[in-house]
Amino acid sequence: MKSQPLKVHIHGALNLGCQPSEVVEVILQMVVYAGFPAAINALNVAREVFKERGVPVGT
Repeated sequence: MKSQPLKVHIHGALNLGCQPSEVVEVILQMVVYAGFPAAINALNVAREVFKERGVPVGT
């Protein structure tokens, strides 16, 4: 599945000390380059990673 590499990168960013809000901000900034559908998919992947790690997320 295409989301697996993104999950690895998000886990890596969090392991290196990035805040979840910074991960979300990077995804929002990529909308212009990757397109809205790709950004929505990336946000869903980030939400999965945050859930796996017990990071509280909005609904």
